[in-house]
Amino acid sequence: MRERVKNKWRDLGPRVTSGIVLAIIGGGALVLGHFVFLLFISICAGLMIWEIYRMGHPLANLRAKAFGVVGGITVFLCVLIPFGAEGVIFALLAAAIFATIKRDRLWLSLYAFGVLCACGAIWMLRELSLPYTLWLVLVVVMSDILGYFVGKSLGGPKFWPAISPKKTWSGTIGGWIGAAVIGWAFSQGSFVAVIVLMFTSVFMAFAGQLGDIAESALKRRAGVKDSSALIPGHGGLLDRFDALMAAALVLAAYVVIMEPFITSKGY
Repeated sequence: MRERVKNKWRDLGPRVTSGIVLAIIGGGALVLGHFVFLLFISICAGLMIWEIYRMGHPLANLRAKAFGVVGGITVFLCVLIPFGAEGVIFALLAAAIFATIKRDRLWLSLYAFGVLCACGAIWMLRELSLPYTLWLVLVVVMSDILGYFVGKSLGGPKFWPAISPKKTWSGTIGGWIGAAVIGWAFSQGSFVAVIVLMFTSVFMAFAGQLGDIAESALKRRAGVKDSSALIPGHGGLLDRFDALMAAALVLAAYVVIMEPFITSKGY
């Protein structure tokens, strides 16, 4: 019994240690903002593109590194490109990935496009307001932490066993509750505004969970356990940031579409 409990939590130590290191590095870059944060986001984008390319063409390591470098530079230079034009550049890079990898070309190139757009969205959110990025990060972190502990503690039916055998409905709902609490903590103004922010937070958490499942599906198709071995206890950057990427796209859409509407209505 004791051995079973020990095995159940055996990955907790490396996860916590790696999480603290990531929090220090990423949190420092987030607070400093501007060039430092852009550099951090660009490096992460390059490493994630490298991981994606390796899944589609495991033997082309040099080419994967080259695409990673190009991906990072592309995100770094997006600050100099007129708003909206960066999407075209990201699409061209995704098309180049589609043309040169060997397997799952459509899904991996689309995933690469989504990652690049998400990195650009995170940069935009940080430039607009530090609270936006804090909201995003805390929703994803709280959803992940509660989902992990609630899922491990309560267990129960699996959310999508064919793709992500460890993810449970109890952990998924626990993550939603954690996200709603973060949304409430960041809310101010009328009852309508509070509800909108709580709902958006839950939707961000749900998008993050789907992002995690999407990455799990791609890894399963590629026959790999982790996207890389960069982070002890977590695997690669995609394994750690897959939920953040998806949630960032939801928050960016909220900021562009819903925030002006709420402000204009006086909510």
